[in-house]
Amino acid sequence: MKVTFLGTGTSQGVPVIGCDCKVCQSLDYRDKRLRSSVHVELDEHSFVIDTGPDFRQQMLRERTQRLDFVLFTHSHKDHTAGLDDVRAFNFKQNMDMPLFGTRQVLDQLKTEYYYAFLEKKYPGTPQLQLNEINDDPFEVNGITITPLPVTHLHMPVLGFRIKDFSYITDANFIPDGTFKRLKGTKVLVLNALQKKSHISHFNLTEAVEIAKKVGAEKTYFTHISHNLGLHKNVSEELPESIELAQDSLVISL
Repeated sequence: MKVTFLGTGTSQGVPVIGCDCKVCQSLDYRDKRLRSSVHVELDEHSFVIDTGPDFRQQMLRERTQRLDFVLFTHSHKDHTAGLDDVRAFNFKQNMDMPLFGTRQVLDQLKTEYYYAFLEKKYPGTPQLQLNEINDDPFEVNGITITPLPVTHLHMPVLGFRIKDFSYITDANFIPDGTFKRLKGTKVLVLNALQKKSHISHFNLTEAVEIAKKVGAEKTYFTHISHNLGLHKNVSEELPESIELAQDSLVISL
């Protein structure tokens, strides 16, 4: 399995528009963060988790040639706003794009992208196939995907486990049942927004505690804001088994 971090930033990305803080002005490429998403390649299949506002740019940067389906964690715009650009894969692959999300996510997509679901569609609109999922494991193209239910303030969000890889973003609470599903995972990706406490995201201290509790061989933090600090400085503070992810980072399992 090959996993590429398409983006590792929070909803505003890094740098933030109009900000002159040391992170936003950093010349270190690791401090440039598009909105969070990953591309997974497994058994000749290719899929992404979330299609944020930077989706087109991410696909071009990574030279992605094929996309078989999309998993959605939740309906916030920084995770869905780039969906229209799956049209490129509609045209290239001559197929509707299968989308997998909860009922709430799919309903929101039908509202935001209403033009893709009209009876008489305008030519060139995205061709989308909606597939409702819940907390139960499901299979796509022979790949078993296990949802990881978490809470983002009051919003239910799904992380996903694929074999020994687990991805959780936009969470500030993980229930016991999800910890059980995380048992034995070798690579954990988890949100770590900033150092100060936040109402709907794990901060750095909380994320480190969660990572230690899960006990994965390697943990990568994502969904990072400019308030966390410089990549170089924060990396030096972390335990050996934990790293800050960066855009275009590739890991193999």
